[in-house]
Amino acid sequence: MKDSARPTIIDFVRKYTSRYENLTYLREKVDGVWTETTFGTTWHEALLYAAGFMSMGLEKGDKVSLLSEGRNAWIFCELGILFAGGVNVPMSFKLESDYDLTFRINHSDSRFVVVSEGQLPKVRRVLAQCPAVEKVIVLDDIPLQAGEMHFSELRRMGEEFLSARPGELETRMDSIGPDDYANISYTSGTTADPKGILLTHRNYTANVEQAGSVVSIDVGDVMLIITPLDHCFAHVCGMYFMMCHGGSVATVPGGRNAVTMLKNIPVAIRETRPHLMLSVPAISRNFRKSIESGIRKKGKTVERLYEFALSNAVKYNREYYNMGKPCWKQWWRAPIKALMDKLVFSGVREGFGGRLKFFVGGGALLDIELQRYFCAVGMPIFQGYGLSEATPVICSNSMGHARFGSSGRTVQPMDIKICGEDGEELPVGTTGEIVIRGENVMAGYWKNPEATASTIIDGWLHTGDRGYLCREDPRYLYVTGRFKSLLISSDGEKYSPEGFEDSLADGSRYIDASMLYNNQSPWTAVLVIPAKAALAEAVKAKGLDPESPEGLKAQLGIIQSEVDSYRPGGRHAGMFPEKWLPAAIVVGDTPFTEQNGMLNTTSKMVRGKVEKFYADRIAFAMTAEGKDLFNSKNIESLK
Repeated sequence: MKDSARPTIIDFVRKYTSRYENLTYLREKVDGVWTETTFGTTWHEALLYAAGFMSMGLEKGDKVSLLSEGRNAWIFCELGILFAGGVNVPMSFKLESDYDLTFRINHSDSRFVVVSEGQLPKVRRVLAQCPAVEKVIVLDDIPLQAGEMHFSELRRMGEEFLSARPGELETRMDSIGPDDYANISYTSGTTADPKGILLTHRNYTANVEQAGSVVSIDVGDVMLIITPLDHCFAHVCGMYFMMCHGGSVATVPGGRNAVTMLKNIPVAIRETRPHLMLSVPAISRNFRKSIESGIRKKGKTVERLYEFALSNAVKYNREYYNMGKPCWKQWWRAPIKALMDKLVFSGVREGFGGRLKFFVGGGALLDIELQRYFCAVGMPIFQGYGLSEATPVICSNSMGHARFGSSGRTVQPMDIKICGEDGEELPVGTTGEIVIRGENVMAGYWKNPEATASTIIDGWLHTGDRGYLCREDPRYLYVTGRFKSLLISSDGEKYSPEGFEDSLADGSRYIDASMLYNNQSPWTAVLVIPAKAALAEAVKAKGLDPESPEGLKAQLGIIQSEVDSYRPGGRHAGMFPEKWLPAAIVVGDTPFTEQNGMLNTTSKMVRGKVEKFYADRIAFAMTAEGKDLFNSKNIESLK
């Protein structure tokens, strides 16, 4: 008998597609036109593809690899795999390495691979090294090679199966329990072979229920999912959360490559006019830079008005939970804020469709300045925190419940504690390792019992992340960084660098990315990737040629002033311990990208790869010559 308290994904989808049967659930752009698919149609399509997989011989527990950009067919396919009792192995369409792709397909024991037209060349390249794959199923109607079939053929087979063998699919669906695997979700593999995270049906349905304890939406709300569908962040916070609240999800149209897809994001925002978005900090930073670039083009008067409106709103909003306080000091800001909102920020919001209530940032820590900024313009971006091993949501800020700088309220029901190096539980307000226990904790790592045993101890998931619970309100969690990212000074003191790195990139239009470095070194250095166009524009405004020796030195001076803004007297003074502020600056000439391995597929910096790539420059920065800002290598990097 089914346990109604521990529903499977099938139980979950059945319930909500029935409840909201005639409402729109999926929005997709096809041949230049946005189409709408109802909840009821989504259920029907899932059944057809499930039957198709059973007709192909998919048995309960069999694995299917899915490699595609976000689209309706992705969702139909995953639900079809799960309804048939299979396990979906979702893979990022950003994977470029043949080894990465081959490892995932073979390690997961995938019998079938489902792939889009844009990703098919990758699969064709590696198929000879994947002997267990029986068939490649192509989502698009294109010419095929041996061993391939169209997705439409799978659907036709499903129709025939349901007609010829009534009841078999329902029997299979009834046999699936809450502890059966739904996904093998592979980590980014930044230091070694990726680990396959085993997420069960109940992991997902439990985490959706938990997420509802910290975030709420309205029936009919539209969410634009910018993040890849393969990650469980998009599953829980996108597909399933919107489903259980009667909302709809829209996906960004794909393209020939990731760059084309990025260009499609602004268009998709304007056309779908979303109420909510899922994003990552890197994209949010680009949004801000795009907004401010547009403001500058409107002239100095508009720019000054914008800066005044922004400054007033940030001061009024404070850290969100204390907005407008103390009242006797802030009363006069409120009417100015309302006026400026109409005059300035309403136009900014129209560029995002005019209906955006908020967006949720995942994938990495979000700088507090970026949180303050988007709240000021009336489109709050709320920091959440989680990891795939927790399916992934552990906590989140939300409308009416936020503390900027925190990662929000922890979900309920879930146990959380902060542990010291010896495993002892630390008092509230003390920094240590974040450890959680709940139904959202993964089943383990696929084929890796050693890693499982070291990560889940007595039912508690050891996240490897550092943080502390808020003294004033212990429901709020502050995440301070990864243990693996800790810097170690020459006297042995440890420091987490992510906050400074994100703040420097988010708070400066002249710096695209940064990495702090100190490995028991004589001083701390910061590697910065300059925003060359903005720097050139700034020195031109001073009457200098950006390529002249004077212009290049002026650009370095701007970078230095951005770093120095965190020192006493600067606009960011006191945000970070002064002893950890960099004494040397390395100007990098190669940006961090997924293609060169310095970013992973969720746009997080891969510290080890960056350190290795820039090892010579970092070593040079630890010399007297390299510590000089105007050294030849820094100047050359700006050319």
